[in-house]
Amino acid sequence: MSAQSYFIEDLSTGMQATSSRVASRKDIDIFAEVSGDSNPLHLDEAYAATTMFNGCIAHGMLSASYISKVLGTQLPGPGAIYLSQSLKFKAPVRPGDQVDTQVEVTGLDEGRRRVTLHCECRVGETVVLSGEAQLLVPARPAEG
Repeated sequence: MSAQSYFIEDLSTGMQATSSRVASRKDIDIFAEVSGDSNPLHLDEAYAATTMFNGCIAHGMLSASYISKVLGTQLPGPGAIYLSQSLKFKAPVRPGDQVDTQVEVTGLDEGRRRVTLHCECRVGETVVLSGEAQLLVPARPAEG
């Protein structure tokens, strides 16, 4: 899939983008290696079975990275710079779950080139993660 890119002038409230990805066991293992988060809740089924989750769950920040993917490749897309992200983790994501991510433009400040987006990840009908992101978005280059 090729990346979509918007300039601040192209954006309007209500614009949305979505993506889906399965939180595979391999992705969880790679995320643990890259992040250094080797919490056995994510990696050790025997240990995780003794917890309130009754089994392994994906790192919350792995799900959050699915938001980053949508923001960086679709809306607003390449050239946008993350300024902030709030996150509320609402339910676990288990290995093999399909995580559906949706972002929606909720605010614009064209003068400062800022866009605010509501971000949500779901597994089926269950919201597993929600939050708000603010990004700096490039302006359309002046024509010559």
